[in-house]
Amino acid sequence: MSLPTSADLEARLRNTLQPTVLEVIDESAAHAGHAGAGPEGYGTHFRVRIASPLFAGKARVARHRLVYDSLQLFIAQGLHAIAIETL
Repeated sequence: MSLPTSADLEARLRNTLQPTVLEVIDESAAHAGHAGAGPEGYGTHFRVRIASPLFAGKARVARHRLVYDSLQLFIAQGLHAIAIETL
C-alpha cells in the first residue's frame, strides 16, 4: 500500500464535500524526524484549506469532523496528521 498524495486527498474531498475552495498541501518534508513522519518525505502530514456549502450553520468542530471523516480511509495508508483550516 502506498502513501496518499495531495491529489488523492483532493479528489476525495471534492467528491465528498463539494468544496468551493480547496487547497491540499503536503507538509511531510517539514516533519522529517517527527513522530509519524515516513522516510519518504511525503504522504504523512497535510494541511487542508477548504470551504464547502456543507459547512453552513455548523460549528468549527463539526466542520473539522466532516473533513476528518472524509479522509479517514487514508489513515491506514500512513496519513499521520491533518491540519484543517475551514473557510
